Amino acid sequence: MMHISKQWNQADSDYIRQKVIEYNMSVLPDEVKHPVKNVSFILRNDDGDIMGGITGTIFWYHLHIDFLWVDQLHRGNGYGIELLHQIEATARENQCRLIQLDSFSFQASDFYQKFGYQVVGVIEDHPKGFQQYYLEKKLIL
Repeated sequence: MMHISKQWNQADSDYIRQKVIEYNMSVLPDEVKHPVKNVSFILRNDDGDIMGGITGTIFWYHLHIDFLWVDQLHRGNGYGIELLHQIEATARENQCRLIQLDSFSFQASDFYQKFGYQVVGVIEDHPKGFQQYYLEKKLIL
């Protein structure tokens, strides 16, 4: 007999994640498989303190931007644009077809759209009173 238990355990969560990955890999054709690669570019001041950065994950010949952040004191100086350009260049070097990300309405969806990202989905009222945007930028048509 089977039973379901409510719990959080990192090892069990990792096991479930691995099983989903194994299934996905068994279904996908070889030409879309790409080794998973984590990428990041970090902005530091002269003291070595982190003032910003961008992180992402490359898989299936696309790049998912996980996080882009620039310290409030340094916004508006072009650092976000430079970080975005750096990770886009890495996506092209890795022959990615597209870049995807999500951004909340109180974050930077307008910023991304200025650089060719298109909204492909919106979740309304998430979190309450805001929207969550899903964006993509096709690199290879």
